[in-house]
Amino acid sequence: MSERLQPGDVAPAFTLPDADGNEVSLSDHKGRKVIVYFYPAALTPGCTKQACDFTDNLDLLAGAGYDVIGISPDAPEKLAKFREKESLRVTLLADPDKSVLDAYAAFGEKKNYGKTYQGVIRSTIVVDEEGKVEHALYNVRATGHVAKIIKDLGI
Repeated sequence: MSERLQPGDVAPAFTLPDADGNEVSLSDHKGRKVIVYFYPAALTPGCTKQACDFTDNLDLLAGAGYDVIGISPDAPEKLAKFREKESLRVTLLADPDKSVLDAYAAFGEKKNYGKTYQGVIRSTIVVDEEGKVEHALYNVRATGHVAKIIKDLGI
């Protein structure tokens, strides 16, 4: 597992397929701030709540200069189903080999009900216009997280 990112670090570059199979790169968003959030699995209750919260606040975030990208280990086909079922408007990217999750320290050891296992660590990284980490939040909760980000960013 990579070291957790800190404010001021250069955000690791990435290019991943979206729900339609189109390549999307972090560098496509240069000049805008980007909220990159990592979630365990599409079509699950917590991840659905988080994705819907981001979608519900997308106009507010976009108006403040932020793009939103959600990344999970799901295949593009599952992301497309997720987007359609929940009417999501955030960009969803597939990272099945977990290379980007790993680069952002969003994959690693987790504990649940006394068991330790490897999994996606729900995380949010805010990247500034220059590609540097502005905020790095790890082990976030799905519920209420978007409201906290909006408050923390002063939007």
